[in-house]
Amino acid sequence: MDGHVALVSGGATGLGRAIGLEFARRRVHVAFNYVDLPGRDILEQALLTETALRAHGIRVFSDRCDVRRRDEMEAFVETAQSELGGLHYLVNNAGIAHDGALWRLSEEAWRDVLDTNVTGAFHCIRAVAPVFRAQHYGRIVNVASHQAFRPGFGVSNYATSKAALIGLTKSAAVELGPSNVNVNAVAPGFVRTEMLSKLPPEVLERAEKSAVLGRVAEPEDVARVVAFLCSDDARHVTGQVILVDGGLTLGS
Repeated sequence: MDGHVALVSGGATGLGRAIGLEFARRRVHVAFNYVDLPGRDILEQALLTETALRAHGIRVFSDRCDVRRRDEMEAFVETAQSELGGLHYLVNNAGIAHDGALWRLSEEAWRDVLDTNVTGAFHCIRAVAPVFRAQHYGRIVNVASHQAFRPGFGVSNYATSKAALIGLTKSAAVELGPSNVNVNAVAPGFVRTEMLSKLPPEVLERAEKSAVLGRVAEPEDVARVVAFLCSDDARHVTGQVILVDGGLTLGS
């Protein structure tokens, strides 16, 4: 993987940041995009992430880019490829959640989550597909969720988006496989990120008790599986979904 280039969508914070750092530790150059979010200084976080990545001696490119906009995504991919000297891996990590009971869920909350989590991933895949097909090599990893298999209350839009992302994973694997492009997904359970810290303590406690291993994941636990799926160790793995949930979906 040394010297290759990875694009991580939504890579400024949380799980995306951990994935970028895992690539950096493997001497992979990293491009990541981000968008402004209400109440959060994402630009400051992006700059901090850039600094942390560059500390590993790799090249880094980052910029604002909304995955929901196909034109922005295509321009970002073109610039990242030019700045970093190629493109080999795509990790579709960008995602949002707007929870609420199904009967109270607004049209906007439904569309925002589906547009970001599914259409955004499609835009990213579509943007890198010509590059990967031309070089007859590429790895794509989509970040799904255990809630695609075992949704909780109030996450109908999120669970639907992640289930659709799994369908996109399998379809893309079929279509891109002849070009030596592997497409897989990871489905994390609860991960100890800033998003998790906003949940009520009883939700976290219940998640820990429900997991067979009795804990929630650290971001690095998921990042290492993503890196494995991009490595040649997984060269014969495609169209698969790996649950990284500590056995949460096995619990009662």
